[in-house]
Amino acid sequence: MVINWPGLNDKEKTELIPTFSSTDNWILLTYPLGAKNKSQPPLAESQRVARAEGKCSRHKGWWCEGKNESASHSMTTEVWTSTRGRIPEATRITLQEALEEDNIKDTPSFGSEDLEKIHRSGTEAGLLGICNFPGSVYATGGSNDRGVMGAGFFKLDEHRGGCCQLGRGVEGNSSNRAELGAACLALEDSKRQQVRKPVILLSDSACFLSSSPKNGQVRGNPPLCTETLTPTL
Repeated sequence: MVINWPGLNDKEKTELIPTFSSTDNWILLTYPLGAKNKSQPPLAESQRVARAEGKCSRHKGWWCEGKNESASHSMTTEVWTSTRGRIPEATRITLQEALEEDNIKDTPSFGSEDLEKIHRSGTEAGLLGICNFPGSVYATGGSNDRGVMGAGFFKLDEHRGGCCQLGRGVEGNSSNRAELGAACLALEDSKRQQVRKPVILLSDSACFLSSSPKNGQVRGNPPLCTETLTPTL
């Protein structure tokens, strides 16, 4: 099992200690627990197998509070395993390379095993009720980097996406335009589907959520990140 150690409260950590003491098939992910970013074993029976500088971390519980405070600061990541366990050197190298990966985003993976379904039900998407949604689910995003506006979407139920660069910068560049463009891309894509079905559109743009048609259902107060719409074909 893989545990996000800083994501547990003191009670949850205490409850897991007997399991850690009697097994060796676990991995802990954590930021450095020592002073001045130095390593410190989270448990007496743990050994560090990898460490690398990360790019960002997400504000804990952001989906509950409606505060999408992601990419706010850099974070060093460490991987710890049981001192009784042994992993092949090739596996350790793979873990280290994964931590140092320069790619901005991972390719989403959605398996059908029972354990994977249970895991997804506890993720942010699962808690928002979208993993088993019978319609189409789109995640959208836009950015404005030095005057270049980009917009894109990912369609969860078909594992595909789309993107574009917004033009006419002479009219003004802003992240709001990029976020609205991403939503437009997703909705236009949904209109091209042969079978009309409801759509969940995920967005962290307050501009989009506050300007969407009132026949949509905005979840969250303040508006969180989910808009349920039915496209007009």
